[in-house]
Amino acid sequence: MMKAPVQRLLGGPPIAAGMESFAEHLARLGPAPRGNAAMISTLEASGLLGRGGAGFPVGRKWRAVAERSDARAVVLVNGAEGEPLSAKDRTLMTARPHLVLDGALLAAQSVGAEEVVLYVGSAHSGARAALSRAMAERSSTGEGLATPSVRLVDAPARYVAGEETAAVHFVNEADARPTSRPPRPFERGVGGQPTLVQNVETLAHAALIARFGDGWYRRAGRGELRGTTLLTTTAAGRSVVVEVELGTTVAEVAAGIGESRESAHAVLVGGYFGGWLPIDRAWSLGLDPHELRGAGRALGCGVVSFLPNDVCGVRATARIMEYMAGQSAAQCGPCVFGLRAIADATSRIATGLGTSDDLERIGRWVGQLAGRGACRHPDGAVGFLYSAMTVFGDEFAGHARSRTCSRPRALGRAA
Repeated sequence: MMKAPVQRLLGGPPIAAGMESFAEHLARLGPAPRGNAAMISTLEASGLLGRGGAGFPVGRKWRAVAERSDARAVVLVNGAEGEPLSAKDRTLMTARPHLVLDGALLAAQSVGAEEVVLYVGSAHSGARAALSRAMAERSSTGEGLATPSVRLVDAPARYVAGEETAAVHFVNEADARPTSRPPRPFERGVGGQPTLVQNVETLAHAALIARFGDGWYRRAGRGELRGTTLLTTTAAGRSVVVEVELGTTVAEVAAGIGESRESAHAVLVGGYFGGWLPIDRAWSLGLDPHELRGAGRALGCGVVSFLPNDVCGVRATARIMEYMAGQSAAQCGPCVFGLRAIADATSRIATGLGTSDDLERIGRWVGQLAGRGACRHPDGAVGFLYSAMTVFGDEFAGHARSRTCSRPRALGRAA
């Protein structure tokens, strides 16, 4: 039986050619259908999961907002992308802004929203320019965005700024501070209205599903995944955004970017809120949420980063922990003091100044800190560190006890 063709987010003109124009977009995909209640059912049937990091079922999220018919809704398009290793969202916004806008308008129509907020990282100038140009193109062709109204908001260049409650708080109060207390955005968000916060890649997938139906995307069974995902791959200091079919193995991703099994000793999956895997375990792993869950990992923000053989996993981990401690939202002790203490101890171990006591403290603090923060930032950081201590356990022990390292090279920001 012939498989349904896979539609691609980055299909069309080469990415290097820049933004796909509205005319090119329409010629390639045709006009987007209007959103309605049936669209939400289609999304639910597709099994589409969010691509912003949490992997929440998209149809369920849209329905939660649509069912709050007592108030006007808002759609917040999340293009903050504060993850240092990720470039997929800004690549998509820069190259295919009309597909993102299609998804945003589709979402607004489906949930009954009268406003769309494009929340784009302030550092992503190319993405902001492309979205602005795309809106202007639509206005000039009579396909304006007057209903719903659309506005562009610059997201601050902070790691926590992309978390959905932080995004809502910034739009409302100019303060990107995540919150954990009710109400949630779908209950009361931007301007006090029910708000659908959705990642840009997720909305682009929804725009394709609206055109081609859920059948080409749905998970029919193991080995029969359909649809694609965007990945930011990093190897030997070089970062590349690729689009792969769900279920593609780490080995296949590596081959596509010229990486080999012999040149790396670990893989970071999911970015700074993700976790390390040893290369032997990761190599045949399929990149789909179901298989990754079985390996105790998540695709998260779509990062797959290969750690070269000559780079110390402890030092790479320490640099990331230092960054995470510096990105605290500064609203609770576990994050401000606990995460800083853990990062400092990890740094001492990485630089040969630590002791076995530091190693023991880190192990204890990781367990104590989890679940105690005002938001999920400390949870993500200590989850990442726990994965490092599992994968690089011998290296951590060597650093702490004998202050030796068989992989002396350190990394900068990228892992």
